[in-house]
Amino acid sequence: MKNSTFTKLLTLTLAIIFVLGMTACARVVKLDEELEINVSVLNGTTGFGMAKLMNDTKNGEASLNYNFSVETDASVVTAGLINSEIDIAALPTNAASVIYNKTQGGVKVLALNTLGVLYVVENGNSIKSISDLEGKTVFCPAQNPAFVMEYVAKLAGVNVTIDTTYAQPAALMQFVAGSPEGTIAVLPEPVLSVAKSKNTNLNTALDLTAEWSAKASDSQLVQGCIVVRTEFLENHPKEVEEFLKAYEASVNYVNTNATETSALVVDLGIYAGAAAVAEKAIPKCNIKFVDGDEMKSALSGFLAAMESINPTSIGGKLPTDDFYFNAK
Repeated sequence: MKNSTFTKLLTLTLAIIFVLGMTACARVVKLDEELEINVSVLNGTTGFGMAKLMNDTKNGEASLNYNFSVETDASVVTAGLINSEIDIAALPTNAASVIYNKTQGGVKVLALNTLGVLYVVENGNSIKSISDLEGKTVFCPAQNPAFVMEYVAKLAGVNVTIDTTYAQPAALMQFVAGSPEGTIAVLPEPVLSVAKSKNTNLNTALDLTAEWSAKASDSQLVQGCIVVRTEFLENHPKEVEEFLKAYEASVNYVNTNATETSALVVDLGIYAGAAAVAEKAIPKCNIKFVDGDEMKSALSGFLAAMESINPTSIGGKLPTDDFYFNAK
């Protein structure tokens, strides 16, 4: 009798375990490994964090089917997102806000990928503090770097003339490398390291990230981010989550393997200079992975600062909370 009762209990227990196991399995959502995910990055620092994932994809080791492209002009990436030709992209933070406003919420920010990478460089050695820029002309790449320089100068109460004749960082780097003594410019890494390798008279005078932090306690300088088309996110949430895991791992690899990454960014077209220069620049590129509430707090503060300088720099107005993925 006891054996019969035990057998029944055992059978019932096994049945329950089986049902629970089947229910758990039913809840597992399989990733669509055939889905082609179009991902675009800008060459330079904004794209560095993607190097490991891009290389894994090239070698057939990625968990999803990514189609990567590397662009030199943010406007190309912007157009691709608006036209639904690009699903996920690495962009300047203010550009992400512009697209959000232009498309009435058509993109969301997944994570920050680059904090401050802007430096004031001088052909000479007269600039010792931000106040030494009073009355000077400072050459800046257009958009994000120019707005940042303007904001930092405003905080410091310094009057500068910002010249964006050389709109792209690469063009400004070439100019600065052969510029006359006294030339002052804002350059991001890694093109700053390239310019200094070409002209030994160039000196890094100011770190704009440090200047920002010293003057603006309620915000921080955040320059690069990863965005996703809202429609793509809604249709493929599990694939986007899988991408984020792989991307965070890629960023961590980049920050702990500068030598290997420097070779990858050259091989993948993310960086057009020498691997040796990239290796020296990577530790100064402020490559990060910041998501969730921390991402929202940092980015919303930065965009508010940009709005105070020029509302058009962020698309006319601050994004609402739905701009920030998974922010609580």
